[in-house]
Amino acid sequence: MSLKTTTKLSGSASEVIVGKVAHGIMSMTWRAQPVSDEEAFESLKASIDAAYALGVKMIVNSAEFYANDLGTGSLELLSRFFEKHPEYADRTFLSVKGGSLPQAFGIDNSPENLRRSVNAVNAALRGKKRVDLFESARVDPKIPIEDVMTTMKSLVAEGLFDHIGISECSAETLRRAAAVAPIAAAEIEVSPWSYEEETKKVLVTAQELDIAVIAYSPLGRGYLTGTIKSPEDIPEGDMRRNFTRFREEYFMVNYAIVEALKAISEKKKITSAQLCIAWVATLGEKVIPLPGSSNVKRTLENIGGGNVELTKEEKAEIQKIIETFEVKGDRYTGMDPKVLHLWG
Repeated sequence: MSLKTTTKLSGSASEVIVGKVAHGIMSMTWRAQPVSDEEAFESLKASIDAAYALGVKMIVNSAEFYANDLGTGSLELLSRFFEKHPEYADRTFLSVKGGSLPQAFGIDNSPENLRRSVNAVNAALRGKKRVDLFESARVDPKIPIEDVMTTMKSLVAEGLFDHIGISECSAETLRRAAAVAPIAAAEIEVSPWSYEEETKKVLVTAQELDIAVIAYSPLGRGYLTGTIKSPEDIPEGDMRRNFTRFREEYFMVNYAIVEALKAISEKKKITSAQLCIAWVATLGEKVIPLPGSSNVKRTLENIGGGNVELTKEEKAEIQKIIETFEVKGDRYTGMDPKVLHLWG
């Protein structure tokens, strides 16, 4: 599957051209049974090759904590990949989230911890690939975003990474951050079942400020593809078993939106995954869907979604579905959004 669409990033990366669909790799290492290097490498090559065929870079999105032990397993996998295939390093725009508390559930955007995090990321990569963009995974409510951006600028000046990102930010925080530092991209969750009022505000603000948006989980963590038909289809040990929308009491209620989207995709002769990715991509010229994939088939299917053009009528149908079907359950585990540092 070829990639036909591209876009530019923002801020200090405003001249960087990337594929319109990015590649999230969390599922390669943060799962009950991590995939083999061979399978992961083929998936990575497929997405990077698709962008390279157009002469642009593929955004590959990782994190300091994408592993079952919240360690650097994802980055170590990337290090092995670039060691075996060094020609792919310059073809990749590597985005990495960090700023968490090591081996714990929490966030710390202090200068000391951001430095520790960036150094841990670079150590795991072993010099095989430079970090193109670094972002804290969440906004730390204890530290003004202006101070965080000042720290990030200092780390860039030291040469520890190249461009600054921000994740799970509110529209107000994005505006404040952009007033202090050049933001290459903001990463937020966007999909037909995660299209909250604050999501819309961030998208509007990002467009106003000419900031790219990396839209993670455009497939609702696989739910919107229709391939997961009951909670029992989720493997033991899979983190989705902890998410409210996948619980027994909500699962089949929410499935109505899956069926409605499926009807549109079948009529258009594409998959539901491609429909969701295509819809997210229509939300802005610099809105980049970030589906996760660990195998070649799914990776190529996702890339194909970036080539799908939706008619005005199809977009209206999807919007009607979003407005008609109320999604039961929150985006994560039912905890207070402030505890999870959502919309910081």
